[in-house]
Amino acid sequence: MSAFFDFVTGEWYFAIPMFLMSLTAVTLVIWRILLNYNARTNMNEFLPAFQQKLEKEGVEGALTYCRSQTGIIPRKLYVAGLETSRQGIAAMRRAMANVIEMEILPDLNFLLPSILAIAKIATMVGLLGTVISMINTFNKIQEAASRGESATGQAGAIGLALFATALGLVTAIPLVFSHVLFKAWISQFEIKMKSAGQKLILLVQSAKPAKGEAGKPAYDPTAVTARR
Repeated sequence: MSAFFDFVTGEWYFAIPMFLMSLTAVTLVIWRILLNYNARTNMNEFLPAFQQKLEKEGVEGALTYCRSQTGIIPRKLYVAGLETSRQGIAAMRRAMANVIEMEILPDLNFLLPSILAIAKIATMVGLLGTVISMINTFNKIQEAASRGESATGQAGAIGLALFATALGLVTAIPLVFSHVLFKAWISQFEIKMKSAGQKLILLVQSAKPAKGEAGKPAYDPTAVTARR
């Protein structure tokens, strides 16, 4: 600990930026974890309640229910599908695919580039600190040798120079690991969204129109063409 304290006090111009990057990285990782937690939806609890709303109140009631949820699947994916349900199954598929590609996936990847960037920069900054410290140490060894003094006293300075690389690796390794886990979670969540979208299509196909929607005409593209 004393050697590390000597590095922090003696090489503060490298230690302070490294500590700031570590603090920023921890903040970003915690932020991303909280965002992932809020994006989750317990489909075993949501689907029965959603199906009940769809059967009793129709598409409009189910749409209102989905908009009141906090999870990404009901709030974005199901809303996009329900809003285009009157245009047919193909329109629902396109709408849900678009919202996954253009909105949900960018939201899930938010902060991940910054986390990976800090991981790479921390390693390079640590290596730079080691190189500069080694250069200073070798200069002191050369000066000691020119005065006829022993250079063995600089061995500790060489060890201190390696603290910069060690600190960079300590910062980078957990960040790279976290980035890989976040990417794996996104891949699994994307599969879950596709499965949920297919369930939505099946529920909409099997649902009967609500009382308030029974008199509304269905979407008919041939009728639109005829009016033109």
